[in-house]
Formats: sequence, C-alpha cells, structure tokens
Amino acid sequence: MTDLKAINNAVRETCLQVAGFIQHESEGFSADKIEHKGFNDLVSYVDKESEHMLVKACKKILPAAGFITEEGTETVRKEEFNWIIDPLDGTTNFTHGLPVFAISVALMRHDEIVAGVVHEVNRNECFHAIEGEPAYCNEQIIEVSGIASLENSLLATGFPYYNFDRMEKYLQILNAFMQQTHGLRRMGSAAVDLAYVACGRFEGFFEFNLNSWDVAAGALIVKQAGGTVTDFKGGGNYTFGREIIAGGPAQSQMVEVIQQHWYDQN
Repeated sequence: MTDLKAINNAVRETCLQVAGFIQHESEGFSADKIEHKGFNDLVSYVDKESEHMLVKACKKILPAAGFITEEGTETVRKEEFNWIIDPLDGTTNFTHGLPVFAISVALMRHDEIVAGVVHEVNRNECFHAIEGEPAYCNEQIIEVSGIASLENSLLATGFPYYNFDRMEKYLQILNAFMQQTHGLRRMGSAAVDLAYVACGRFEGFFEFNLNSWDVAAGALIVKQAGGTVTDFKGGGNYTFGREIIAGGPAQSQMVEVIQQHWYDQN
C-alpha cells in the first residue's frame, strides 16, 4: 500500500527547497527575463527550473507515477498515479514583484486527488493534506470558516486574462457578490486562494478558465479542512472542468448566485 503520509512529507520537504530557490531568484529578477507563452500568459526561467526540481524529486518519491505539469517538463501520464504540478502559481505576481505566489503539487490516484501541498513562498506557509486526514498549515490543523451567510463572508476570485467570451456574465456575478458580501479579493494565485479558504481567511473562492495544476492540491486541502468543492453546476468536475467553487458553509449560497448569472435563464 502506498504510504501517503510519507509521500506528503517528502513533497513538503521538496517544496521547501524549491521555495528557497524561488525566493532567492525573486531578489534579482527583472522584466527582461520574462517570456510569453501566449497573450498575458507569462513564464520565466524560475518557473521552468522550479518544475525541473519538482519533477526530479517526485520521480524519486514515487517512481511509478506519471506527470501533468504546467511547463511541460514531463508529460507522460500513467494508469494509476499521476503528479499534477504547478511550480509557480502566481507567475504574473512574481514577475511584478508582488509577494503572492505558491508551489502546488498534487498526487492523483486514478481520478481522485489523494495528496496535496500548496507552499506559499513569501510567508513560508505550507498547506497540505492527504485523503482521510485533517488539513494542515505547517504543523497546525486548519479548518474552513464556520460563517454560513454571504453577508458576513469575504470571497476570493480570479479575473480572466486571455479568454473574455463570458466576461459579461462574470461581471454580473462580481456585481452580485459585491453587494452581498464583505467584499471580493483577487490575489492572483488560485492555489493561494484555495489554501486561504482551507484555513478560514476566505469564506469562499470561485473562478473559471483554470487548469488542473491550479486547483488540484488546493481543492483537496479545502475538502480535508471540512469544506465543499464543486464546479459551477454543483458537480464534481472541478479538477479538469476549468471552473471551481470552494468554501465552507457559505459555498452552497455561492453556487446559487453563480448559477443565477452564469447560465442562460429561460
């Protein structure tokens, strides 16, 4: 049987080392080192080298596993286990010197995420969980906020940066939440947003146009912290479905508001 706790501990140690590299490189980083994968889709040598370090370590931790990686360092998927890796979630923040970015590493068994680590680099906070166990920030057990009403909730979201086809509907959702909550925050890292939901700093988080490496680890951590995670329809297709709603007791109300504006009403 695979020892998920040992795997989780090994991933945490690797993320700590990679976070040290990212932090060091952030001190002398300049705009001329930015590359463009697409419109508003930035990458740097820091992303690429961090991913190489993570993939190399994960191959040793669980040699039988395949990989789904943002920068394409390793793209061979295996039948049972696969790592889902974002080496630097919040690259735009990083390149602009805004200190909100994280490493995200998840382990998927078949179609289920069974271990996840989100290491927020600047605060040196490691959020982590494995299936069937509590969620942690560093060594402390964390839980989602117990606030059940939207009117007392602080929510996080992300804004589209390349696909604006559904912007009008998204603005309707933002308008609704701005009038019904304590406010909205846009941190620029879905992994950080989810980690902050898991520890109760946000009551909820929602976004669309996301990739599996943005949400896989954080979604598991939210669930193990007592939260609920769904897609916009209220179903379970959030890891690869490119949309997510995560939260504590207020999550069900978030689903209702989003559905009112996201889907055509006949």
